[in-house]
Amino acid sequence: MSDVRHVLVLPDREAAEEVVEALAERFGVVEELRVVRDALAGEDDAEDAQWLVGVRDADGRLDARELDTFAGEWEGWREEP
Repeated sequence: MSDVRHVLVLPDREAAEEVVEALAERFGVVEELRVVRDALAGEDDAEDAQWLVGVRDADGRLDARELDTFAGEWEGWREEP
C-alpha cells in the first residue's frame, strides 16, 4: 500500500464543496474530505484564495488524469505531488 495523496485546487468554496460531493458519487471516495482555504501569497483580500480538497488514495485506484479532467469541470486542477 502506498500513501498517495491528490490535492485538487478549486477557484472558490462552492466549487470545492461540490467537488467533495461529486468525488463520492463518481469515484466512490468514502473518506471524510475537508475543504481548506489557501490564501495566495501577498494577498489580503478574502476573494483572492484557492480552495483545496485533499484525497488520500492508499490503494492507488484513482487515476491522476481522470482527476485532472474532473477538477477541470469546476475550473480547477490537480496539484502534482
